[in-house]
Amino acid sequence: MTLRERRQKHKALFRQEILDAARELFSQIGYERFSMRKLAAKIEHSPTTIYLYFRDKDDLLYSLCEELFAKLFQSYQDISKGHSSPLQVLRLCLLRYIEFGLANPGHYKVAFFTSPVVYGSPTEFLQKDSMGRRTYFHILQTVEGAMAAAALRPMNAALLAQTLWTAVHGVVTSRIYTADFPMVDAALQAETLVDGLLAGFGT
Repeated sequence: MTLRERRQKHKALFRQEILDAARELFSQIGYERFSMRKLAAKIEHSPTTIYLYFRDKDDLLYSLCEELFAKLFQSYQDISKGHSSPLQVLRLCLLRYIEFGLANPGHYKVAFFTSPVVYGSPTEFLQKDSMGRRTYFHILQTVEGAMAAAALRPMNAALLAQTLWTAVHGVVTSRIYTADFPMVDAALQAETLVDGLLAGFGT
């Protein structure tokens, strides 16, 4: 490994260290109380050092969201490559969403409950390329594919995609924030919800 490669590796590792610490701090104290100074104290570096990697706390939060959605998007792509049926892809992606959110509760809380505006306005979200946008459009296009294959009844695809997302998001959120409630098995609940939704919107 060359000196330049070692430096690049060190920078990448340190950047990840900053992100990991920021995720934990956002989760603990929230967006309003979060500061670069508090983050610097947590990782025992100066704020100036952090500013070499991130502009501000909004840049940090955006990067954390993109990290989450990049992993989710990759799992969606893997599912799509292994199945030819759009309806089956949609089913597995919705189940994967629940599984992924429950496996990463801290990351999920930071991405969805830290700040209401991470990607700008709705128009900016739709126009600017991001992993968040790619993840959403993967579900939207899969819904459109299932409709084209006559596996789902024809309707506004965005309406259905967002309705399905709202449902699976609700499962993840309720299980994360009501840990004291005697929930049924997570996988069974996920399958019951997703299969019921797809049957209800099916042809």
